[in-house]
Amino acid sequence: MERTKEEILKQISTIIEENVNPAVASHGGMIRLEDFDMESGRVLVMLSGGCSGCASSTITLKMGVENMVKHYVPEVHTISAEDDPNSPVDPYHRMDPFMENF
Repeated sequence: MERTKEEILKQISTIIEENVNPAVASHGGMIRLEDFDMESGRVLVMLSGGCSGCASSTITLKMGVENMVKHYVPEVHTISAEDDPNSPVDPYHRMDPFMENF
């Protein structure tokens, strides 16, 4: 039986909210589901906070998030991401220059 796009989006969103975001939140990040394309099986997410612009986010996305979502949602074939252009967080967690001597 074929599922609707809404059913698939709900399952993907639940996986991201309950399993992924608590882990990336420990690094100041967040991943938000944007869309799912039924034809290609492509999920689009938005990386924000510490994930936006972080070099390691690609590894996290492909090796962690994509593998998990594909495991539980057979309709998903790939996940791609965009960085949040409005994210105010520095993904490199630079030390505060005023605290260097402490």
